[in-house]
Amino acid sequence: MFAPNTAQRMITTQFSRKIWNPIRRAVKDYQLILPGDRIAVCISGGKDSLLLACALTMLQNISDIPFTVIGLSMDPGYTVQSRMQIENNIKKLGLETTWYATHLFETVNQETDNPCFLCSRLRRGSLYAKALELGCNKIALGHHFDDVVETTLMSMLYGGQVQTMLPKIRAKNYPGMQVIRPLYLVRERDVLAWRDTCELECLACSCDFAAKAKQENRSESSKRYEIKQLIASLEQQNDQVAKNIFNSVKNVNVDDILGWHKGKEQHTFLDDY
Repeated sequence: MFAPNTAQRMITTQFSRKIWNPIRRAVKDYQLILPGDRIAVCISGGKDSLLLACALTMLQNISDIPFTVIGLSMDPGYTVQSRMQIENNIKKLGLETTWYATHLFETVNQETDNPCFLCSRLRRGSLYAKALELGCNKIALGHHFDDVVETTLMSMLYGGQVQTMLPKIRAKNYPGMQVIRPLYLVRERDVLAWRDTCELECLACSCDFAAKAKQENRSESSKRYEIKQLIASLEQQNDQVAKNIFNSVKNVNVDDILGWHKGKEQHTFLDDY
């Protein structure tokens, strides 16, 4: 059993090269945190959000940039066991969070076409509203490097477009609110290593749809899972594949692509031919 300060301190010691340094680089390179920021860290009970909350708590204590971290946890309708598991992990890591309840699962469980999309949209909107209520101007989410790479490849193979997950965005319907992703440069395998070293039992999605999919062994049919497996297979032959996919969306040569757009403004290679 690790003491809370030990679990947090491991981020800056044992995992400094794989986790701490990439977080600090992302914060600096993408200007994720500015003086006076009041950042809501959304703690959902998964490995990524728990790591993020620990890392930002550590960073808050040593950074030259003054900012405030506030833990924020939504109870969308957890079972007693799931809620207790999250609370135990938060206590084990020495974190604090503000809980609030919603009827999200009750709403989403009635959706049959695309419950995960609806859940994500409703969850995000609810968190924006609560964070604003708490006086926050930013929400920190636990998306990591692998999420970015998978999203990039999914947009190409299934969406027919070149699009990625940005390290920070402005909330469209909530003026003054931004989303930041401090784990942007951290590999998922290193998050898993930290989780296992801390002996955490993290919570996966616990809605009715996810429970039924797990019972029927349908989790492996998701498009994201297929992309994850494809990248893992390619990396067995070339360990730079994920990094190259990531770099491809920041090294776009507009002289050698068929077309692009910014908002509603469309362009093709013929514009300057």
